[in-house]
Amino acid sequence: MAFDGRLLSGVSVLAAVVDAGSFVRASEILAMSPSGVSRAISRLEDRVGVRLVDRTTKSMRLTHEGERFYQEVSPHMEGIAEAALRAGGSAVVVSGRLRVNVDPFFSRLVLGPRLIDFIQRYSEVDLDVYTRDDIGDLVGEGVDVAVRFGTPRSTSLISRLLLETRVLTVAAPSYLERHGKPVAPRDLERHACINFRDPATGRPFEWELRRGKEIVEINPKGPLVLGDVATMLEACLTGAGIAQILQLGTRELVASGRLVDIFPDWPGETFPLYAFYPSRHHPPAKVRAFVDFCLEITRPSELTSVSAL
Repeated sequence: MAFDGRLLSGVSVLAAVVDAGSFVRASEILAMSPSGVSRAISRLEDRVGVRLVDRTTKSMRLTHEGERFYQEVSPHMEGIAEAALRAGGSAVVVSGRLRVNVDPFFSRLVLGPRLIDFIQRYSEVDLDVYTRDDIGDLVGEGVDVAVRFGTPRSTSLISRLLLETRVLTVAAPSYLERHGKPVAPRDLERHACINFRDPATGRPFEWELRRGKEIVEINPKGPLVLGDVATMLEACLTGAGIAQILQLGTRELVASGRLVDIFPDWPGETFPLYAFYPSRHHPPAKVRAFVDFCLEITRPSELTSVSAL
């Protein structure tokens, strides 16, 4: 099927209908009659060869084929708009509503304290941030970008590595005074360890310590299995047991002596932080701006800790 202006026009009308939620509201935005919008959608369906929208006099919804078609073409529409701005000699404006799905730990300890910088820098962006334990369905939920820890699983999303942060094995001084400090990694199996639940599997994360090519796998034992980082840190700070934490956002806890890095000579275990977004083709300027901002605030020189946990 050859591309022409009529196809692009039909896709633009479809995008307006989806964004507006009805033919009538789309017609007002496009300065067209409702019947004109309906005819444009019908011509697009004829050109594509499949029904894209189920409509009645009171409602409309995308068909399964329509949803797939819209998900595939909508990123290109935003890219075309940006390309038009660049071709006209205008700077790309970072604007519009930006929905981001952020890991709770990253949101609280790293992103939250710096949000004021983002909204002051990009005053034309309406930023909608929500936290959850899993990445969910970005396209289906209308999410522009997600920030998550862990190696990406098989996915159609585009991933960009933001950083690798050290995994520290720590305990409060009060715990070490009562139970002694482990000397070797295997000693951990004789201590009370605080396990953290992997939200993707529902099982506790496995423990490893790495030094160069040397890897020691630990079978941690203890009465606590937790699924919230703040709760885990609080429990560790009060001496409930030994925990593995991320250095990202918690440096001050170790630097101030509130937690003790038990094995500083085993620095090789790290955990990655990624940004995910739906398409590699012309990601909107607002998405690029947010990902670049996350890269900026996760530089070692920029990282700070929140001491009031």
